[in-house]
Amino acid sequence: MQKLNFPDYDFKLKQQTGKWFIFDPVRKKYYVLTPEEWVRQHVLQYLIIDKKYPLQWIAVEKELHINRTKRRFDIVVFNRELKPEILVECKAPQVAVTQKTFDQANQYNWLIKAPYLFLTNGLKHYICRIDFMNNKYEFLKELPEKTR
Repeated sequence: MQKLNFPDYDFKLKQQTGKWFIFDPVRKKYYVLTPEEWVRQHVLQYLIIDKKYPLQWIAVEKELHINRTKRRFDIVVFNRELKPEILVECKAPQVAVTQKTFDQANQYNWLIKAPYLFLTNGLKHYICRIDFMNNKYEFLKELPEKTR
C-alpha cells in the first residue's frame, strides 16, 4: 500500500484467498485492505497513539439517517461525556478532498454536532474547528489532543 502522510504504525495484516486484510482495533476484526481502509486505519492509529484518544471513545462506520437516506460516517471521536468531539471523513489517496467532501462531512455534522472536522485522503489533511453559534469554521494545523 501507498505511504501516507502519517507516522509509521504497526498494523496487523493477513492474506486470505488472495486478498489482504487489516485489523481494526476499534471494531475488533479484520477488514479488506482497500485504499480507503488503509487511510481509515492510519487515522485510527493517529487518534489512539498520537492524540491519546481511548478506543472506547471512538466509533467507526456507523449509520446515520439524513433526510430519510441511510449514510455512514467514517469515524466519530467522543469526549468523556460521550458527546461527539471529532467527525472524520476518509477518502482513498487517489480521491481528492474537495468542496464536495466538505459538504458531505458538514451534512453529517449537522446531525452529529462535533466541534472538529478532520477530512483526509491520507496525503492531505484538513482540520476545522466549527463554531455552530456563529455558523463559522476555522482551519487548524492539527487536531487537539484528548479533552477532559
